[in-house]
Amino acid sequence: GVFTGAFAVNPVFADDDPRARVPIWVADYVLMSYGTGAIMSVPGSDDRDFDFAIAHDLPIWRVVAPVAGLERPDDPKEAEKCGFRRQAERGGETLECFVGDGRAVNCRSSVDDFSIDGQPKGKAISNTIAWLEKRGIGTGKTNYKLRDWLFSRQRYWGEPFPVLHLADGSHTIVPDDALPVMPPEMTDYAPSGSMEPPLGKATDWVATTDPTTGAPARRETNTMPQWAGSCWYYLRFCDPHNESAAFAAEAEQYWMPVDLYVGGAEHAVLHLLYARFWHKVLFDAGLVRTEEPFQKLFNQGMVQSFAYKTTRGATIAIDLAEERDGQFFHTETGEELERIVAKMSKSLKNVQSPDTIVDEWGADTMRLYEMFMGPLETSTPWNPDDLPGVHRFLHRSWRLVVPNPVVPDGEDGGSDEDTITCHDWLNADRNVEPTLEKALHKAIAKVTDDLAGMRFNTAVSAMMVFVNEATKAGETLTRSQAERFVLMLAPFAPHIGEELWARLGHDKTLTYEPWPSFDKGLLLDDEVELAVQIQGKVRTRIVVPADADKAVILVRARSAVSEFLDGAQVVKEIVVPGRLVNFVTR
Repeated sequence: GVFTGAFAVNPVFADDDPRARVPIWVADYVLMSYGTGAIMSVPGSDDRDFDFAIAHDLPIWRVVAPVAGLERPDDPKEAEKCGFRRQAERGGETLECFVGDGRAVNCRSSVDDFSIDGQPKGKAISNTIAWLEKRGIGTGKTNYKLRDWLFSRQRYWGEPFPVLHLADGSHTIVPDDALPVMPPEMTDYAPSGSMEPPLGKATDWVATTDPTTGAPARRETNTMPQWAGSCWYYLRFCDPHNESAAFAAEAEQYWMPVDLYVGGAEHAVLHLLYARFWHKVLFDAGLVRTEEPFQKLFNQGMVQSFAYKTTRGATIAIDLAEERDGQFFHTETGEELERIVAKMSKSLKNVQSPDTIVDEWGADTMRLYEMFMGPLETSTPWNPDDLPGVHRFLHRSWRLVVPNPVVPDGEDGGSDEDTITCHDWLNADRNVEPTLEKALHKAIAKVTDDLAGMRFNTAVSAMMVFVNEATKAGETLTRSQAERFVLMLAPFAPHIGEELWARLGHDKTLTYEPWPSFDKGLLLDDEVELAVQIQGKVRTRIVVPADADKAVILVRARSAVSEFLDGAQVVKEIVVPGRLVNFVTR
């Protein structure tokens, strides 16, 4: 860095305050393309500024301090996670750079009483901007950290650039009628140790002529990155067999934009950012009619897994860990282990094989458990102890329709004829039991709504509730009710869904059957259960008609808790419809 000899004025401080004069330095680490190309160096809260200040003996003031009780951990990795970065000694003093979300310190203006000391960093920044704007000496502005996109790779795989280099040092574009430029077949595309990319080895391919002038030329040997192909694949999906164009205009107009894109947050930050940029370029060029490529994005969570670490921090294979009285130990050495939750990876040796799970529990159980684990948008650890519960639910669903146990044809005395029948009473001609019909309509409504909102875990819960009701109802379940339940179950457990559909007498797949409907009138309860509280503490519960007025509810509630109200003066009665009654006493 080079000191210019000039100073800027910090308007937060009075003229006689030494902090008002900010020395102006020229540095090579500031990006000219970001913002104005000039920054306010804050060495106490930026590691690059800190290094610069140490190198040039500049003052370092701490303006953000860790929250109370947070101290720098001894482990460097843990320290970095907590926001502690650089440390340096100067004149017997330890200087430190803290970049975490702490609270503002040493941040009081000498112009007026404005201070952000003690405020969380985010709030302190916004309050400072508001103060500057109010005084007319500054405005808030958002800068995006987008940088130039490096669009070349030194490797064999990837699309070759349609560029020709001529003998005079100029270059030209391959004409349209000579596109696409196909890479040559190569058996050896390993790096050669030279600056030349692997395509440089294909000398016959590299040496060519300019199709327009016939002049000798050399092909560009860099290739495009994977973004070149992956940023517009969704458009190719609209017209995958078109051999004369990337996609036909009619196909793009019919299918685009993408209704729903499901992808992880990291994927969205990288790939979808570039895909959207690519699509915008195509739109500006008039090659697509849709301005935005994706209507809705859903970031799913990650299926995590338990991992086990030794006291030295080494990870071990999950099958070498065993639990004893709530603690975990190495099966071979007996060493106590720490159990952590992390994403599945080979390095942590905590990958769960889908094949093993399917072999033991079946594909439907695995599929259903994945949807039942928790909200789709949250990361959740894989817990094999929960698989039996989901498996039991499928067994109970099966027994609603099929009387015999699940056995392969011809085993355990079973026969082909036995395995294709449903309960005889499902075929009986009888009236629908109203309570069970209402429970089914509630389940269909809940599952329908949850599917639209991608709340698969609560949809599975709703089906479990119905299976409980149907099991208790016994032989009152009708064929129509069984069929509607199977149609509802099928997207979650397609194999057992098709089996049950066939055993109900259908000879065609349920795939093209309409989704079951529900009657909104049957979603309303005739009766509701209310908690009865005294001073906010639940004493009992009562059941009242759903349309009961406040007076009726209070009479029943008083009667239910009369022994608790004996001798007390009720000063207030609170009724929350459909939820609770609360008596305030003294």
